[in-house]
Amino acid sequence: MPDDVFQRSLWYATAPPAPETRPLADAVKADVVVIGAGFTGLSCALHLAEAGTSVIVIEAGEIGEGASGRNNGQVIPTLSRAEPRELEDGFAQLVCDSASFTFDLIRKYAMQCEAVQNGWVQPAHTPGRLRLTERRAREWGLRGAPVEMLDRDGVERVTGSRFWHGGWVNKTGGKLNPLAYCRELARCAIAAGAVVHTQSRAERIERAGLRWRVVCARGEVTAERVVVATHATTQGLWPGLAQSIFPVRSYQMATAPIPQDQRATVLPFDHACSDTQGDLHFFRWDAAGRLVTGGALAVGWDWEPRQRERIGRRVSAVFPRIGVPVFDYLWFGHVGITLDRKPHVHELGPGVLAWLGCNGRGVGLAGAIGAQFARACLGTPLGELPLPFTPLSPVFGHAIGKHLRGFGILYYRYRDSQEVA
Repeated sequence: MPDDVFQRSLWYATAPPAPETRPLADAVKADVVVIGAGFTGLSCALHLAEAGTSVIVIEAGEIGEGASGRNNGQVIPTLSRAEPRELEDGFAQLVCDSASFTFDLIRKYAMQCEAVQNGWVQPAHTPGRLRLTERRAREWGLRGAPVEMLDRDGVERVTGSRFWHGGWVNKTGGKLNPLAYCRELARCAIAAGAVVHTQSRAERIERAGLRWRVVCARGEVTAERVVVATHATTQGLWPGLAQSIFPVRSYQMATAPIPQDQRATVLPFDHACSDTQGDLHFFRWDAAGRLVTGGALAVGWDWEPRQRERIGRRVSAVFPRIGVPVFDYLWFGHVGITLDRKPHVHELGPGVLAWLGCNGRGVGLAGAIGAQFARACLGTPLGELPLPFTPLSPVFGHAIGKHLRGFGILYYRYRDSQEVA
């Protein structure tokens, strides 16, 4: 059964039902085995199945029960910190095109997931960060992104708030119901011929001659290639993999439906919105007029009442017209954070692929990378893919650092208070 926090999410309450699946209970074979039924794994499986390759997906819980089904659902075609000049050219372009990839896929299969591609706006919370957004818009614009710089009045026009100093819009961005998108990816992958087994936790990956064997409690899959798509929930499958990333809680909340007269001028063009703060301020509407937002906490103790009070004050400060709202839904998932805040893509062994570190940008990027993993499994040499393959590098002192990771938000709050460009 899904855990209690997952079941309390807005997405769990509103997403279409998942396709019927069953646990793995046999020893089976496939060309490719994918571990994890989130955006990466299901996109990879869909593209493989479409190409006529036999693929089996195994998922420890339910479809989308990990980070893919618990996030805010903003489709953002940038990285959270790294700029295009810091990335390999091919990967920068993949990031730039990731939102378009996502919405094109949704339209191709008529996926029912409340997808709205009206753009993503990143307002700047200080004049110094406004200079950052200017550089960011310029660099992504050189990659072909349809960007627009906004002054303070322009940001007020698209957000309904004078809270910010200006910002920029990337018109390819947008929003969706992430759990619905996951379930629709699974539906399409299964229709194309993929097999998905839920409630089937992978316990280990081992060599089986020239192939690989992924062992679960009641069955196993032998395949030529393995895609590890477990991200922030990675545990023990490959030496050092879990030690290369820090899973950080991401708290999400949704209000009761806001009356039309109150919300008419708040995000009136239905943008997704997340600003330049490390303690991120992010907002979007769902299809029923609920404001979907959230925030970070340094310590998870007593998180629900603290978040109701804290984020309620935040909404009132940013959107006085709404005031302090009533929150009907509160939940959390985990974001995979890397020390350099860049995605890490690995070939763990011959034919074993993985990537980690969405750093809060996984809704569009994960599916795009999953499609590239499918190309690799179909025979495209890794050097021809627009992916930044690097050696696996576990973090020194990870065992200590994972217990302190929540306090990073205190540092970000300090930086947010400074005039840093």
